[in-house]
Amino acid sequence: MAVNRLKDQGVGVLLGSTRVLHCLVLALVCIPYAAEIMVIKPQRLQIYNGIHKKTTMVAQHFSHVDTWVFDLDNTLYPPSADLFGQMDARFSAYVARLTGLDTPRALQLCGDYWRAYGSTLTGLMKHHDVDPHHFLADVHDIDVSHLTQDAALLDAITQLSGRKIVYTNGSHNHAKRVLAARGLSQAFDAVYGVEHADFKPKPTHDAFAKVFAKDGVTTATGAMFEDEARNLAVPHALGMRTVLVHGTAMEAAHIHHHTDDLTEFLSQLRR
Repeated sequence: MAVNRLKDQGVGVLLGSTRVLHCLVLALVCIPYAAEIMVIKPQRLQIYNGIHKKTTMVAQHFSHVDTWVFDLDNTLYPPSADLFGQMDARFSAYVARLTGLDTPRALQLCGDYWRAYGSTLTGLMKHHDVDPHHFLADVHDIDVSHLTQDAALLDAITQLSGRKIVYTNGSHNHAKRVLAARGLSQAFDAVYGVEHADFKPKPTHDAFAKVFAKDGVTTATGAMFEDEARNLAVPHALGMRTVLVHGTAMEAAHIHHHTDDLTEFLSQLRR
């Protein structure tokens, strides 16, 4: 049938060559699909170029970074884990015992101190002479067994070039427990809690200054990842690249980037 079609098209002179005949038959079979290939291929290339361009645009802002600083709670685990649900209950119970307030008013006082001083602990130390070690041991006595290990996040952090540290307003022991439960302990070179800042909390300048001095952080080549927008103001002022890790984006001069998926964001920074 293919030979007859070739004869009808006036190419019988070529039939003496078996190789040419095979090529022409193959061409007749493939030509209907060639147009489809030509249409699809540029689309795939366009999609690839878009992903590549996006990744490159993000990565170029971190090309100078050699120190990566991560908050802990609701940053290195999803907020859905609700560790703060447990901690808030312990905060209010502690304050209720201390002050004699009922639970709702004790919880309100915790919030008032957090807004005024950066942490509930700071307010309790200032107004109630609370022992910070005792308070932290109490409120961080929570269940973390439901946290799951995250191999993808571990790989994304490990692949970053430079020094990686955790800095939390929680205690050092709390941070170590959470990191172990998440399978992230080996990803970090150092872990700092609020006690390493002499119990001064983020977002205060003194807190960052003390921890960064202990670690030898050069802020001009650092990046900070936080779920609390206010805790990024000082790092930004110090010259760090700032990333808000939160389900809702926020437009602010001190926030360079936003992500609701830390693993995906970090995967764009590999170099």
